[in-house]
Amino acid sequence: MSGGSEQARKTAEGLEYLTGFGNEHSSEAVPGALPIGRNSPQRSPLGLYAEQLSGSAFTEPRSHNRRSWLYRIRPSAAHPRFTLAADNGALRSAPFTEAPADPNRLRWNPLPDPAPGTDFLAGLWTLGGNGDATQRSGMAIHLYSANASMTDRVFSDSDGELLIVPERGGLLLRTEFGLLSARPGEMALIPRGVRFRVELQDETARGYVCENYGRPFELPDLGPIGANGLAAARDFRAPVAAYEDAERPTEVLNKFCGNLWTATYDHSPLDVVAWHGTHVPYVYDLRSFNVLGSISYDHPDPSIFTVLTSPSDTAGLAGVDFVVFAPRWLVGEDTFRPPYFHRNVMSEYMGLIDGAYDAKAEGFVPGGGSLHNMMSAHGPDRETFDRASAAELKPQKIDDGLAFMFETRWPITATAQAAGADHLQGGYDDVWQGLERHFRA
Repeated sequence: MSGGSEQARKTAEGLEYLTGFGNEHSSEAVPGALPIGRNSPQRSPLGLYAEQLSGSAFTEPRSHNRRSWLYRIRPSAAHPRFTLAADNGALRSAPFTEAPADPNRLRWNPLPDPAPGTDFLAGLWTLGGNGDATQRSGMAIHLYSANASMTDRVFSDSDGELLIVPERGGLLLRTEFGLLSARPGEMALIPRGVRFRVELQDETARGYVCENYGRPFELPDLGPIGANGLAAARDFRAPVAAYEDAERPTEVLNKFCGNLWTATYDHSPLDVVAWHGTHVPYVYDLRSFNVLGSISYDHPDPSIFTVLTSPSDTAGLAGVDFVVFAPRWLVGEDTFRPPYFHRNVMSEYMGLIDGAYDAKAEGFVPGGGSLHNMMSAHGPDRETFDRASAAELKPQKIDDGLAFMFETRWPITATAQAAGADHLQGGYDDVWQGLERHFRA
């Protein structure tokens, strides 16, 4: 392990957090840095600058409003002119028009290992998405593969919030609000416009990113489930204030309307000494998800596994849902226990963090992913079907894998690089061949 990754891991091990999703959090790295009784006093404490970061329109309903007040060494307005970066690398944004939307079922192996010196931002590779980043609708699916920490550069995304799902290697996320550690089995959520730097806790890192252009993610309503279940608000951890007072050149990259823009500051913009608000980053352990399921018969719809949702203008029809298939017991009687065969108006991208997925016997590996666009028929492969149809129906613990899904109301159009990738699996349709006729009149 390199000295940098070892230091990042030690830093991550000592982190403390605030708890609760959607709370009005507050934190100060220096006592007395937060003003009392007002947000923008004539002179802020300790000579800091007061600045509001709004993640929603001022007049959105209180339940949807996201904003935070930051008290920083220098205001964000004190920066040089941004210019277009030389290129966007393998990063793409909606609308996706490089290739036609494909109704076929697609599956990819993990990304190839990157060239030496590739950090998180340089290692982002866009698979596809939908909507329009400039209209704040839809989503994009990215993968990342990195072997270096970001050094003296910081990233922010004006187009959307970033839901990061590590599959290999831990990440130390240095944000304006403080530090987060995200390891495989956890997810991190970076709100729109929040600046951050990614340092590696291990020699390499790999994983998935959902860029949500639409309404910020929120916990789903529970309806008949009642007051408790699924992802608990208290299990989401927000950072405590921690600032960098660094007077050295720092490259700041901003993703704006699909392009990367760059400027070199003479200081680190991660200089927030205190803050309070609701527009904050989080980390969440996916294995703490409280799975609810059938205790009588039939396999529930996968919506029962929703961790976070980005609602649209149609009730119940999400711009994007984040779904996790966490460890759970299966006890249904006279029930085919793996996910059933189905066609769905929603489009689904599934990734695997660890182990195996209970509906696919082989070919679906950690770091890989599958895309089943709207109304494409899918379900268990032949081997899984045969095994599950003959299994003894005793209580069964599913704890040898951790999978997730980005589910969206619109078709997912793959980028040209994804549609023509060497790691796109050929013959994915073959997993459903050999499902024999059993009909008897």
